[in-house]
Order: sequence, then structure tokens, then C-alpha cells
Amino acid sequence: MSSTENGASAGADVAGYEISTDQARLDIPAMFAYLTRSYWSPGIPLATVERAARNSLCFGLYEQATGQQVGLTRVVTDHATFAYLCDVYVLEEHRGLGLGKFMMRAVMAHPALTGARRAMLGTRDAHGLYAQYGFRAPPDDRVLMQILRPGIYTRPG
Repeated sequence: MSSTENGASAGADVAGYEISTDQARLDIPAMFAYLTRSYWSPGIPLATVERAARNSLCFGLYEQATGQQVGLTRVVTDHATFAYLCDVYVLEEHRGLGLGKFMMRAVMAHPALTGARRAMLGTRDAHGLYAQYGFRAPPDDRVLMQILRPGIYTRPG
């Protein structure tokens, strides 16, 4: 059964797995272990992972038999107009079961996203997955800007 903080079901559950937005269930060391080796946040400090999780809407993906956290989608949001999906992952040994889609259904059904005027994300390799949920590359309309600091977590200092 899928669960979110408002009790809404994401539908089409994946047997043996559940999703929760309960911050108390998050396994910060496990999140850190994955994120520090990911392509988007190599070397991220544990304190940064903790602070980011504490200040975000996190959808933890859990194996029911063990209670182990096996995935995550972290959403930076004001719960009204804007949402940014980040730190989306499923551990390698749990891939191929439809868990990415399972998480995306839960995320996209949450009120923080259903009412948002703009939802964004960045990906290097999962465009096909996110396109199934309405994400598109932004038009070249010179509206969106960014500050990007690759390697910020691996710099000395």
C-alpha cells in the first residue's frame, strides 16, 4: 500500500514496497551513501543531506519486508505554486520493478504538485520517465535562469 502524509493512494502499488512522506522514517545515512556517489552530488556532506531532507517534502521508498529505504524523491516546494524534484533514485538492486513510476505517481498525486503552477527537475538520463508525467524541456524563452556550481561538494575549503 502506498501512503502519503494525507493518506492518498498513488494507485497501482508495487507489491512489497511502500512510499511514505513521514520524515521520521527517512534513513539519512542511506540517503547520504547513495547521494555521495550519484552523478549530481558527488561528495555531498552528510550535514547537507540532513538539512536538505529536513527542509523538503521527501517521498521515501521502502521495502516492506525489511523496512529498508530503497529509494527517494525529494521535492523542494512552497506547497502552493512551485515544486522542484531532485535526488530521485532507486537503489540498483531494486530497479526494473516499476518503482520509479511508482514513486512518480505518488509524487505527482501529492497536493504540493497538483496545485503548483510550475514543477521542474533536472536529469541526465531519465527524460523518458519524466515525460510520462508531463515534464518537457523548457522553451528557449529566456525566462529561466540558473546558477550551477558543479563540484561544489568536492572542492577543498
